[in-house]
Amino acid sequence: MTDRPARLAVDIGGTFTDIVLETAPGSFLSGKYLTTHADPERAVLEGTRDLIAKSGIGPERIGLVVHGTTLATNALIERKGAKVALITTRGFRDSLEMAYEHRFEVSDLYMERPAPLVPRWLRLEVDERLAADGAVLRPFDAESLMAVIPTLRDEAVEAVAVCFLHSYVNGAHERLAAEILRRELPGVRITLSHEICPEIREYERGSTTCANAYVQPVMESYLRRLKQGIADLGIPGEIMLMMSSGGLCSLDIACAQPIKLVESGPAGGAVLAASIAEELKIEKAIAFDMGGTTAKLVLIDDATPQQSRNLEVARAYRFLRGSGMPLRVPVIDLVEIGAGGGSLASVDTLGRVAVGPESAGSEPGPAAYARGGTRPAVTDADLILGKIDPVGFAGGSITLDLALSARALDAHVGLPAGMDTRTAAIAVVEAVDENMANAARVHATDNGAQLEGRTMIAFGGAAPMHAARIAQKLSISRIIVPKGAGVGSAHGFLLAPVSYEAVRTRLIPLDLLDAAQMETIVAAMRAEAKAVVDLGLPQGAALSEIVSVYMRYRGQGHEIMVTLDRMPPAEALQAKLLALFEAEYRRHFGRVIPGMDIECLTWKLALSGPRNGGAPAAAGSVLAGSATPKPRKTQTLVDLQSMTDAPAHVYQRGDLGAGAVIRGPAIITEDETNTMIPQGFTAHLTPAGHLVLDAVGAQASQGEAA
Repeated sequence: MTDRPARLAVDIGGTFTDIVLETAPGSFLSGKYLTTHADPERAVLEGTRDLIAKSGIGPERIGLVVHGTTLATNALIERKGAKVALITTRGFRDSLEMAYEHRFEVSDLYMERPAPLVPRWLRLEVDERLAADGAVLRPFDAESLMAVIPTLRDEAVEAVAVCFLHSYVNGAHERLAAEILRRELPGVRITLSHEICPEIREYERGSTTCANAYVQPVMESYLRRLKQGIADLGIPGEIMLMMSSGGLCSLDIACAQPIKLVESGPAGGAVLAASIAEELKIEKAIAFDMGGTTAKLVLIDDATPQQSRNLEVARAYRFLRGSGMPLRVPVIDLVEIGAGGGSLASVDTLGRVAVGPESAGSEPGPAAYARGGTRPAVTDADLILGKIDPVGFAGGSITLDLALSARALDAHVGLPAGMDTRTAAIAVVEAVDENMANAARVHATDNGAQLEGRTMIAFGGAAPMHAARIAQKLSISRIIVPKGAGVGSAHGFLLAPVSYEAVRTRLIPLDLLDAAQMETIVAAMRAEAKAVVDLGLPQGAALSEIVSVYMRYRGQGHEIMVTLDRMPPAEALQAKLLALFEAEYRRHFGRVIPGMDIECLTWKLALSGPRNGGAPAAAGSVLAGSATPKPRKTQTLVDLQSMTDAPAHVYQRGDLGAGAVIRGPAIITEDETNTMIPQGFTAHLTPAGHLVLDAVGAQASQGEAA
């Protein structure tokens, strides 16, 4: 028995809302509930009520609720945010539309740029001007701002983004503008660029500021409704939000800076995968998260997910950089594609089978759900190929209809392409698996990483069904399916620490940098971060701090990040940064440039509290099954590498015990997902209950998972 309060984690996806209730350390109940898009909190509250009833604990025992959601991302993609105006320096209203001043697809004569979130008539200018060092060239003119107030009132603007030139160095003019706007337009949400993105590069900073203003009213309204609904259930616990960086923040911070939540769900999965990599001593891994709507891939080295401050959402061209909306926020560096269990399949005008990015979602869902869907989704193809037990799907809450899947595949893929049902299903699954494998190859190449020899950590409702085939395509021989994989991101939420990243752009040549300058910059960032982190931590909690510097050769347009594990002595500062920069530059490009001046441009400080405990692997005696488990049934499974049919035993994951080895072809089912084990793979459980798939004959040398 423990005195620690129970904890609840909620992950809202495009198809399912995943909820995990930790009743005691290592003891979990979980469930998948169809997402209610019209009012997302309804599925959260109904699912929470269901798990509380099943657990037998009182709601008053829940001391913490951790939440991640795709609501901000969906609002940006679907253009369903607030009506926003932009206030900017005179002469710069069009920088948001000019973007990078290049064609991101030079061969497409009909290329269209995504429309800015703010139309031109709502991009308004005021008189003020700062120099690049923050000095005032033209004082802020309050009258010029007052002159545009009637326009903001007449247009019934719901939010205003303020982005003045060079305000990342000096935010005084933006603060003056905010005072007037809040006085004249009470109730209108105000976002200041020097608070949300105090970094150089005007277009990215303006885009991030406008995006935050665009989603803020939607997110704040939802989060306040959720908070009230959680309280009405009798849950007294604080609500924390998962950020894209892999850390937690308070609800008030999330309401003010919702743009930092855009990849909160995938970030939770990356936190879980990093924890598994640390537990099993896996040096190089790739996290694979596939749900109902999207698939995400993250490279993990030394139990740390790769980080970035660049993110692009709502791309017009799926893999083409520059075709979407750039955001400068702390984010786990991942690649995301529209490939999930609900991704819809069709035959294009050239006769090719295409899958996604359009998704059936939860309403109506794949055809097999029998909820009115008539178009085939990946789940329908998986069902036809034998990868899913139709009776035990989603813990038995949804019984899948094989006949409806076959009818949808025949109508939309088989007949147009001249295929029978089985071949159409193979084409759909091979198309989606190759899309994900190709996305992984591109992502690895962009990061100068190799995939061969990595361990894949697969989680999410659909990932364990596709992981082995993608691993074959990528020459990966080991796959880990964690305990609780079907709701993996929600489990990751319970592991994440309270954290915050502060950032400053200060251009300083390396040879002119001294320790006093750096300490001044770091101290300012530390104070900002600590003020935020302290809101979510008990007084006196231990904090960890990491300082990073974005550096470049003089004249270059992009930087690389180096990280200081600890601050070096003052006399060794320049030499330490030089060594780190050259090592990282050589890793990226294979060489350094002798004699070239080096600049320090942007500084980042990440402050975090202790990582939370309670991973699903922490349970005590988890291997209650047998060393010689008996299959529940047998069904035909199509092997996608050989294109042959074979009888596959279907096992319940809970029936597997220590020493049990399952040889493919086989299916291992659990309430939230199924794991497909093809021919040429075996599966066993680690002592903590994680499922390990190994290619037969491969060297099991990747840590202690064997």
